[in-house]
Amino acid sequence: MNSAVGGIAFLADFAIGGSIAISYGFTSAFWGIIIAALVIFLTGIPIAYYSAKYSVDMDLLTRGAGFGYLGSTITSLVYASFTFIYMSTEGAIMAQAFEMYFHMPLPIGYLVSSLVVIPLVLFGMTALSKLQVWTQPVWLLLMIAPIAAIIMKDPGTVSAWTHFAGKSPSGAAFNPLFVALSSGVVLSLISQIGEQADYLRFMPTLTKQNRRKWLWAVMIAGPGWVVIGAFKELSGSFMVSFIAPSVGFDVADQPIQMFVKAFGTFIPSAFVVLTIATFFVVLSQIKINVTNAYSGSLSWSNFFSRVLHFHPGRVVWLFLQVAIAIVLMEAGLFNFLNTVLGFYSNIAVAWIGAIVADLVINKTLLKISPSYIEFKRAHLYNFNPVGFGSMIIASILSIMAYFGLFGATLQAFSPFLSLVVAFILAPVIALATKGKYYIARQNPFQGALTELAASSNEVTEERVEESNSTGEQSPTHDHSHLHGLVGPYAELIPAPNNNGEYECVTCEFDYEQEDITYCPFHKGMICSLCCSLEKECGDMCKK
Repeated sequence: MNSAVGGIAFLADFAIGGSIAISYGFTSAFWGIIIAALVIFLTGIPIAYYSAKYSVDMDLLTRGAGFGYLGSTITSLVYASFTFIYMSTEGAIMAQAFEMYFHMPLPIGYLVSSLVVIPLVLFGMTALSKLQVWTQPVWLLLMIAPIAAIIMKDPGTVSAWTHFAGKSPSGAAFNPLFVALSSGVVLSLISQIGEQADYLRFMPTLTKQNRRKWLWAVMIAGPGWVVIGAFKELSGSFMVSFIAPSVGFDVADQPIQMFVKAFGTFIPSAFVVLTIATFFVVLSQIKINVTNAYSGSLSWSNFFSRVLHFHPGRVVWLFLQVAIAIVLMEAGLFNFLNTVLGFYSNIAVAWIGAIVADLVINKTLLKISPSYIEFKRAHLYNFNPVGFGSMIIASILSIMAYFGLFGATLQAFSPFLSLVVAFILAPVIALATKGKYYIARQNPFQGALTELAASSNEVTEERVEESNSTGEQSPTHDHSHLHGLVGPYAELIPAPNNNGEYECVTCEFDYEQEDITYCPFHKGMICSLCCSLEKECGDMCKK
């Protein structure tokens, strides 16, 4: 959980909060942040739950939540876009700190801020988790202390914040269109739940014994990120109102400017202030950009392994991710942040809306979608119109609205239009197609796995009691007793080894039932990755 919370250390929240406060004034920015945070929190709950329960990342979840095997490749691109947009934004913030502290030219700073994360990401998730845990207390202290100091030293700054007009033609007053535009920018962060899922998939198995603790951890590390996120956005708007009179609107939304002024309120030495502020910015950017780089490389890997059956290793895609981020920084993305994020949110919201509708309505209420998450190529149709179609239609309509084709009101509310259309269309298409396109070939293991899941609580409870009496560690996974395999090729599935696992016929590694299936082309068991990379089979297992 600490690792997942550490992955939201981004300072883009401060920049976003400050930028929309300058553009739309305090009141509209405030309500825009609150409304967007509420939408992000509610949509994040089912995604976090299913990711943690089935140990799947966002890409695998999308496949099994109405998009199909190849249909989810488009969402891999959407998610990869999210990671490199925010990686470049965070890198630009770090470069601004380098420029102020070291007088380093911004183009050089962009390069340094991007390359510094590569060696950290190469160590993988274990090293990333340790980095997040070790740096968490310092990061929290450095973020909260200067804001508290400003308010304690001068309580009048709160009143100045609530009357801050920025450049808004409505001043600090409430304007519904500006509220919607503010929300539109913040809603671009709805894809952040994907990075939370990258951590949540390592959650332990849900049992009766750990249910309450497990659910709390999922809520905090999943949708709970937006609580801290909204706090940072509101803090950004507050700090802009505090520093804009002295530094001007042009640079007031830069986090390094905010924290230099904030630390300066209670630290007398200008050098010490600049050093601490720079350290805080660099620490924040490293914490979040290792996650952006890691998640982005996974998305590229997922995309190319399915489309081109090509998997040179995650390191190659890590360098691609870093290269794109550098190009965006050099192109000056930070200067067009509101425009870029406002446009992006239309597509991101359509994606999340379609997934949530499938998880909540199609799986739970209508029960027309499989109750579990199937992600393997051998068992999925390439395209499922439920999620894929809903997202495409919602994205097209909301982008048309975003460019003003349906009038000024829907232009401002285009992300909300996207959410509503995707949320309604997903169950409508599922009913119209009678759920036909979810499963192309029955998974022989699924019946046995469902039976195992139903009995796991009792089994685990007994083992916990047994382990408590013997002092031995209780195992969390044991599928060796699975039986009752049904479906195509079920009779050809060999017995598992002593660990309840099967050897992949191509890579020869052992896998659990969830990650392997029978392949008639290779006449043996094949893992999910090797199945994705197979070019010659012609999907004969599904014909």
